[in-house]
Amino acid sequence: MYNMNRRKVLKIMGAGGAASALATAGCSTADKSSGAQPHVVVIGGGFGGATCAKYLRRLDPNIRVTLIEQNTQYTTCPGSNWVFGGHRQMSDITFNYDTLVKKYGVRLLTARVDRVDAESKQVLLATGDKIGYDRLVVSPGIDFRWEYMDGYDQAATEIMPHAWKAGPQTTNLLSQLRSMRDGGTVIICPPPMPFRCPPGPPERASMIAHYLKQHKPRSKVLILDAKEKFSKMGLFRSAWKELYGDMIEFVPASKGGKISRVDPKTRTVYTEDGFTAHKGDVVNFIPAQKAGNLAAASGLTNQSGWCPVNQHTFESSIHPDIHVIGDAAVAGVLPKSGHTANNIAKMTAAAIVSHFRGVELPVPSHVNTCYSLVSPDYGISIAMVYRLEEGKLTQVKGAGGLSPMKADAKLRAQEANYATGWYDNITGDTFG
Repeated sequence: MYNMNRRKVLKIMGAGGAASALATAGCSTADKSSGAQPHVVVIGGGFGGATCAKYLRRLDPNIRVTLIEQNTQYTTCPGSNWVFGGHRQMSDITFNYDTLVKKYGVRLLTARVDRVDAESKQVLLATGDKIGYDRLVVSPGIDFRWEYMDGYDQAATEIMPHAWKAGPQTTNLLSQLRSMRDGGTVIICPPPMPFRCPPGPPERASMIAHYLKQHKPRSKVLILDAKEKFSKMGLFRSAWKELYGDMIEFVPASKGGKISRVDPKTRTVYTEDGFTAHKGDVVNFIPAQKAGNLAAASGLTNQSGWCPVNQHTFESSIHPDIHVIGDAAVAGVLPKSGHTANNIAKMTAAAIVSHFRGVELPVPSHVNTCYSLVSPDYGISIAMVYRLEEGKLTQVKGAGGLSPMKADAKLRAQEANYATGWYDNITGDTFG
């Protein structure tokens, strides 16, 4: 079964849960309580927000949908690691909202949101303007816990780029890699859990090593991790040995990988014992994370820094009539990935349409797949299926799958093709 076209299988699985939920959609409708045309505001134009805005209009063209995004273009975090390996260019992972506006009738408002006033059901813009809503979808992405690491703040990102929000930070890290001497050391410091993924740190290490192997073969990639293990660890480490020899070194927390302090001026990181220092020619330090700042400013976060939600409808557990989707939401065991955000966005669109129609939302299932490139022609993946049980999203035992440890070059190349195919499909579904 593994030799089937997994891209098609996963696409069907991803659409399957949505299809059952979307069955509630049919002809256009109005808000049953008032008879008026309902207005849904969506904040954030990434995989969560853009998808939700599009599918709200697809499910019910009678719903007025306003998408508020502060940027005119969106650069995806999935696929951004491929830029370091030369597999894609920045232009290949950058999208606009033209199709959502022209084809689906989404109203696009390019503006920055200061906060949401849940009591008055208004979105407060930085300009001072206010936008009212009947239902609100907040997809604020992630921000960083600057207080977590001694020595690392926003100013330090110019010297030690995190590149965990794709765009200028990606370009900064890319420029540093291209300028580095042959024989230099690239240090990658992954964040503690939970964090947005992709882009995944081990895939980033792989694609950087791919570039170094071709252009700066005496160089090294050192991964100093705050954790003991990572997703697809066995597959990655086996592939690293096969493709890159000893170029990539992984140091877990228990063996000195946990960082307690950084010095951006000297590009030095210090381990937890306070005595061991690692100096890099390029340092990719990825901070601890939390829900986007808008979520906290709007009172949507709890003590964890993330947003608790009803895991069936993704309505906020704190403020009614507000749905929080994407990386910011506490979604049970679902990972914080672009695939998950896209899937949740469709379910949320169906939940909102069901609400306006006064009908019950079917219980959905979710799927997540994570492809990683170890080189442009060597791919690995993991997929998992989830379902709602007693109000919480849980993993379906025995469902999903992992790339086999032993596989020939043909299968690895096939998975690499699936990875790029997955990316093209999900960005097409989100922005096309």
